[in-house]
Amino acid sequence: MIKNALVAQSGGPSPVINSSLQGVIETCLNFPDHINKLYASWHGIEGVLLEELIDISIQPKKEIKLLRNTPAAGTIGTCRYKLEKNQKEDFERIVKVLKAHNIGYFFYIGGNDSMNIASRISKLAEEMGLELTVTGVPKTIDNDLGDEKFKLIDHTPGYGSTARYWAYLIQNTEEENRGMSVSEPVTVLQAMGRKAGFITAASRLADPERKIPMQLYMSESGHTLDSLAENVNKQIKESKRCIVVVNEGFRTGDYEEAYDGFGNIEYGAGRTTAAQEVANYLNSTGLKARGNATFQVPGVIQRDVSIYASEVDIEEAYEAGKKAVEIAVYEGTGWMSTILRRPGSSYKAVYDKVDLEKMAGSSRLFPLEWISPGGTDVTDDFIKYAAPLIGKKWPGVPLENGLQRFADFKISFIDKKLGDYVPINFRNKTRQ
Repeated sequence: MIKNALVAQSGGPSPVINSSLQGVIETCLNFPDHINKLYASWHGIEGVLLEELIDISIQPKKEIKLLRNTPAAGTIGTCRYKLEKNQKEDFERIVKVLKAHNIGYFFYIGGNDSMNIASRISKLAEEMGLELTVTGVPKTIDNDLGDEKFKLIDHTPGYGSTARYWAYLIQNTEEENRGMSVSEPVTVLQAMGRKAGFITAASRLADPERKIPMQLYMSESGHTLDSLAENVNKQIKESKRCIVVVNEGFRTGDYEEAYDGFGNIEYGAGRTTAAQEVANYLNSTGLKARGNATFQVPGVIQRDVSIYASEVDIEEAYEAGKKAVEIAVYEGTGWMSTILRRPGSSYKAVYDKVDLEKMAGSSRLFPLEWISPGGTDVTDDFIKYAAPLIGKKWPGVPLENGLQRFADFKISFIDKKLGDYVPINFRNKTRQ
């Protein structure tokens, strides 16, 4: 019997997450002998728990095409709903909703926490007698999904675009810092990435020849505020100025932390940030130059601006979504589509599959061998790895009346078949 399919998103969005969504949607429509109707879950797994499902068939093809250049996750929503092993009631509710709507294929776009949820749903569905194929689609700007040998996945969709954003941001910051250095000699910027320094490292792509007086502080570098200040003042003596990029997870001491729905530190929600702490410390201990250190925290802007998206990243995100559907149809359940790199001097992506359970909860750090001696820069090997991912062209962002035109889905839920349900994490709380 032909089954229906469901696609959902989870975790923080990326500039190209909707390109993966487009890849899933258009490829599902190419398999009418296997897939009858395609639904999208409103706000990820929360939408499944609440039985808030959107019929993709009523969405105009024009809007689906516009997903390619629509950033972030506003089209169908995402969430950070933590599902622990002991939340049996939630998991059973998910399987019941899927069964009620004859869902035979479930595609989950997300990072390591999302792959963990997808893996558990696949196993539980089998235990409960539901014929369900679960396939993951990789996504995270942090590039921390997978293994440190890059054998499971070379890079994740979203990273190339965020790396491009940082390359261009540093180019423009250099013009500002050079011009204002007599009064603002030090500019401190904070990059996302929690414990992994891949985004911080991408700043070097703006200046592979190392002409800019810039220092990079990945979480993995092991530096402290004291060693950072010493390094910055050495740079000031040499260049009269310095651009500092710190990982959001750079430890500056004890400060108030906020947490997201997955239990991860949400640095943009705390009272202080690493960049602010660094700038304050530099100013309080004294700079070897006239003026002060200033700081900037781009925050979620780096993951939701479509005009900086990499054409390479957009295409690879689409292909990852497409590959996930092909894996589901031909290979069965328990896989995630993955992006590997063909050996050789020229860059070319290869699409394959990897065991979903291996990706569940996986987390890789920035390789120590890619950190230069002294711990304030990256090596040329990292530049060779990351440079092809940012592309060489501007993305073709459509405009209407001078404004960007994004996909605009009709958010109308299909009829519910089950009774109301309050997810475990919502009980005695407001919906988050």
